[in-house]
Parts: sequence; C-alpha cells; structure tokens
Amino acid sequence: MAVIETMTFRLIQGADRAAFLEADARLQSDFAYRQPGILRRTTAQGEGDRAGEWLVLDLWRSAGDADGSAQRWDSDPVVQAFLAFVDRSTIEVRRYAGLAG
Repeated sequence: MAVIETMTFRLIQGADRAAFLEADARLQSDFAYRQPGILRRTTAQGEGDRAGEWLVLDLWRSAGDADGSAQRWDSDPVVQAFLAFVDRSTIEVRRYAGLAG
C-alpha cells in the first residue's frame, strides 16, 4: 500500500531562498528520485498562518521503501547540503497510509 510522507520545517535565520531552492532541486533529482519506490515528491511554501513553513510531500510505493530512504538520508552529501538551510529543530516528519479505491 502506498505511503504518504510529509516533512515540515522552517529555514534557518537569514537563509538565502534562491540557494535553498537550488539545494531542494538537487535533492529531488540527485537523491529522492534515485530512491527505490519513490513515486512523487513535491515541495511547497506555507501561506497565511503557515507563512515561513515549508512542506515536502513524498509518495512512496511502500513503508519499506520509505524506511530504506530514511536509512540513507543522514549519510548523503546532497541531503546534507539541503539540510544546511533548514532549522533542524523545526523538522516534523509524518507518515500516512494511502487508502485504496
């Protein structure tokens, strides 16, 4: 069954938005879409009462695929370049089971 994973976070104080977006694009092409079982990934910026917050949404083929990617996450240099812009204390990751039908 498909798994939807969300990660919300805020950028560090003074982060360069354009440089962050470049790092996010590299993360998507050079890490995320090279992971077995990734079906879709997108990044969004919060608005209104969520201004300043970012969301990354991943759609995985299975929880096992998401787990495998999570194991590679901390040791990948492309991920680390992305995380250099992120206030790690604000990261929240959640998973949801996709509903069939």
